Amino acid sequence: MIEERYELALDRIRLMQTEDTVKEPYRDYFKKMAEFVLMLDELRDELLDGRYQKFTLEELRTWNRRLYQDVLPEQYEESYANPDYACKMFGKESGQILGMLYAELRGAVVYVFEGKTEYLAILYELLIEIYNQFEDTPDAKTARDIFYWYASDYCDVFLADRIREQILPEESFATDLIMNSDLKDLRYLYQFGEYISENEWKTAEHLNRLPEETIQKMADVYSEGYRIGFVNTGKDLSKKSVVNIRYILGFERVVKKAIENFEKMGLKPVIYRAAVSVLTKRQHYKIGYCGAVANKQYEYDHKDDQAIFMDKKYLERKLEVMQTTYEHYKKEAAGFAGPACIDMFGEEPFEPVAKETVAKLSESQEEMILQYDSRQSQMVNRYIKGEERSFTIIAYPVPEIGEKYEEIFDEIIRINTLNAKVYEKVQQTLIDALDQGEYVHILGTNGNRTDLNVQLHPLNDPAKETIFENCVADVNIPVGEVFTSPVLEGTNGVLHVSKVYLNELQYRDLEITFSNGMVSEYNCANFDRDLENKAYIHDNVLYKHPTLPLGEFAIGTNTTAYITARKYGIEDKMPILIAEKMGPHFAVGDTCYSWCEDIKVYNPNGKEIIARDNSVSIRRKEDVSKAYFHCHTDITIPYEELGSITVVTKDKKEIVLLENGKFVLPGTEILNEPLKNSNK
Repeated sequence: MIEERYELALDRIRLMQTEDTVKEPYRDYFKKMAEFVLMLDELRDELLDGRYQKFTLEELRTWNRRLYQDVLPEQYEESYANPDYACKMFGKESGQILGMLYAELRGAVVYVFEGKTEYLAILYELLIEIYNQFEDTPDAKTARDIFYWYASDYCDVFLADRIREQILPEESFATDLIMNSDLKDLRYLYQFGEYISENEWKTAEHLNRLPEETIQKMADVYSEGYRIGFVNTGKDLSKKSVVNIRYILGFERVVKKAIENFEKMGLKPVIYRAAVSVLTKRQHYKIGYCGAVANKQYEYDHKDDQAIFMDKKYLERKLEVMQTTYEHYKKEAAGFAGPACIDMFGEEPFEPVAKETVAKLSESQEEMILQYDSRQSQMVNRYIKGEERSFTIIAYPVPEIGEKYEEIFDEIIRINTLNAKVYEKVQQTLIDALDQGEYVHILGTNGNRTDLNVQLHPLNDPAKETIFENCVADVNIPVGEVFTSPVLEGTNGVLHVSKVYLNELQYRDLEITFSNGMVSEYNCANFDRDLENKAYIHDNVLYKHPTLPLGEFAIGTNTTAYITARKYGIEDKMPILIAEKMGPHFAVGDTCYSWCEDIKVYNPNGKEIIARDNSVSIRRKEDVSKAYFHCHTDITIPYEELGSITVVTKDKKEIVLLENGKFVLPGTEILNEPLKNSNK
């Protein structure tokens, strides 16, 4: 029946290439859409009869470029996927809708590889319905309604399947490819359907040159960090059956070893693809496995496409589908242990162009989304309890980082496997000083305008309690930080950093002001107009919330990582995972303990970390919807911009921890050794 629907849709789309029933300027658009669909049908035939799998590496690269060439930067200026071009050709209303349709149809590429004929039929029928409407009198409102009913009617397919992919190992298309492919033959990379750039195949090529023991070591650090995360927080891993592996293509040799490690722990892998549909993705973020991003501006342009059709009724429909699906698979959901992530870094930092033509959420839609996110998080937490799950994350560079890629890669392996015991002792010295404080004063230098007081939780029993967690590289690799959830009341001042890379976006002269721990003002220097700068932060740091609390204050101690970054000139390319260990950092959003505040956590010395809540997260006791923001963004001040970090006690005694970018507290001098040995 599905095959019949597919063939009928395909027959109709073939006619779109030859008939002229749609008037200009729309005719060319629909002919190009038809051409794209027929190219995918050609690909589908080659996959089904096995020809594609036998292609040479060069033939596969040619196919891969064909599939993504229309959104590559060199083609994008005159692509209908570009809102500027689509709106120029069709006007703003029709341009946004047809641009959204274009982006939605591009998801068909991966559906072909996964053999999802039903998805293809649904998408092609959507194209035909909007085409038929444009054959008559083109009307943006009618086209929007068509898309609305497509989203509403089929979220019980797309969204329900998305949840299944996240909790059921048997749904994992990628796991089969990883475990059953010859990873020495790089043709396997082109079987995923993702865009493959030099980063992916050169990464795989480099890993293939590494000895087996090195690959095993990388996998062991990753999977062992995950296991220790459960041990250190007193969570029972034996109750769990599934681990979610998230990574960037090219790391399959490590992932395969990690899968074997996880299976010894009783965990099967779910490896789901980063979402490609407006029905299931979260803006431009890649949550799941993925290949290269063919064009980051294209992804950014379409991050809020749902604004075109989204209303409260649609969001209620999505929540209803989620509830039904989770309830049906509640046993499987309870076995979900959490994500294990391999991140990558080294790409050229991306600063998007702000476009007037892109779809934007209205104020009422932003409020709806915030309420939806809150209810969605609460629902997920009922079926996958926060206090029972954990995670781990580790990062490696990609070849784009520069000519010394292989040398940098080896350095990162070393950084990821530093001796945690050495750091544990030094970090405890810092914590002993911090535990004496009423607040911490952070001051910038060398043009950094930071001047911030962070209020600390009081200790009732210093012999048994502590304020800061001694982070020794379990869930959060590499080693190198002490962190706390600050008291919001009394936390005041300015946080400034000259340049920082957050969630794949670059910020210049980012400045955030806190009043009683809440963001009160913010700005940056990415765009000419303050309005655009504020909107950039509002969308991508505050995640559309009117304000956020300071959820975390931490001091990074990994001077080895800092010097490595300086040595190779890659400071602006370091991922936040490593960058947060290279100076003090501050997280806006939820605390590190969100959904798990009531679980007692202890440092290696046996003291309980009591600073797990703040005056916002504690609201969960009365109204959980007011306690969480579902985001946590770390912002690091590099050592060279750090004037001082000083602990101020109740009797106003000052204990200086760092001064002019150096550790000065007795017992922490060893952290300065990498700084002394630096040539810079």
